[in-house]
Amino acid sequence: MNFKEKMHEITSYVIDIRREFHQYPELSMEERETTKRIAAKLEELGIPYEINEKNRTGLVGVIKGGNPGKAVALRADIDALPVTEDTGLPFTSKNAGVMHACGHDNHIAMLLGAAKLLRSVQEEICGTVYLVFQPAEEIGTGAPYMMEFGDWFSKCGAIFGAHIWGTLPAGKVGTRTGETMAATEKFVIRISGKQSHGSQPQLGIDAVYIAAATVMNLQAVMSRQMSPFDSVVFTVGVIKAGDRWNIVGGEAVIEGTVRHFNNELSRKIKASMERIAQHTAEAYGATASLTYEQLVPPTINDAACTECVEKAVKEVLGEEAFFGCEKNMGSEDFAYYEQEKCGCYFFIGTYNEEKGTVYSNHSNHFTSDEDVLTGGAAVYAQAAVSWLEGNK
Repeated sequence: MNFKEKMHEITSYVIDIRREFHQYPELSMEERETTKRIAAKLEELGIPYEINEKNRTGLVGVIKGGNPGKAVALRADIDALPVTEDTGLPFTSKNAGVMHACGHDNHIAMLLGAAKLLRSVQEEICGTVYLVFQPAEEIGTGAPYMMEFGDWFSKCGAIFGAHIWGTLPAGKVGTRTGETMAATEKFVIRISGKQSHGSQPQLGIDAVYIAAATVMNLQAVMSRQMSPFDSVVFTVGVIKAGDRWNIVGGEAVIEGTVRHFNNELSRKIKASMERIAQHTAEAYGATASLTYEQLVPPTINDAACTECVEKAVKEVLGEEAFFGCEKNMGSEDFAYYEQEKCGCYFFIGTYNEEKGTVYSNHSNHFTSDEDVLTGGAAVYAQAAVSWLEGNK
């Protein structure tokens, strides 16, 4: 079964869907109208589905093949971002302050395109394909929410997901085995000093100064306490300290993120940060506390599933379309699925200077080269049937 020729039949279908959904973006866990629209599309295709009743957002469609076999899942995220669109597109967002700035409208369209392809050959399929339209990827909670819904996750043997990527060349599809996207961890350090008049710093304990020293000292965690072979990113994004220009600040808060690919590093990083924060504060007579949490685990691709995607890309788009991509320090809650099931997450390039699709994901100017959507849908479908055929 090969969708190389058949995929061209769905080109206008996929593009029309993408443009429709682009106009009506909804924020994470608010995708109720989006869910209804997807349900209507599945009904048109004659594909049964079940909506997640917990929040009335997110749904799973089911295509049962004509032959017995295992089950595989294809996932698309459906939420948008709190971004005011500035693309000038004729189908720009109609929901003020909300935009599909990360391309999830494209993901919806590609998975519905894949559904149309799979539906056309349903009797030939060996097993079951679950179509997972997942909310709340942008806040990292959508995957666990859908994993608890129904029995689709317990039944599936593998899961595949894809993302439109603004900095990769249009028409190229990339993935890799193993470490693919990083974990996202958030930290908050609270420093308690003592206020005094700005003219009498000796009477206070300067939390502003201590916060600055803490930020500098924390850099040693990455440069001197982590192995150079471990990919770790440490970023301080927020420092809030002091109350007035002529008052020695008594309180300070430092917030930031850590990214890595190895869960074993979490404990080591947390312990090092806590020790440095507390000891730096103590050196100046203050106290400090650390809150550290993992928001999303690392995305680790299974070797066999990655090989399946590579094969699918080459079969429908040609040998030159596939490339082995580098690790990505961004994060994806698709990682939760891969903690329990084998799977592969891959990227579909959309960068095209001639068409002006040159902005990165999350930009208010972001848009995609729609010519890549048909191929993306076909790769989805091809990966599903290939996995089922190879795991009878």
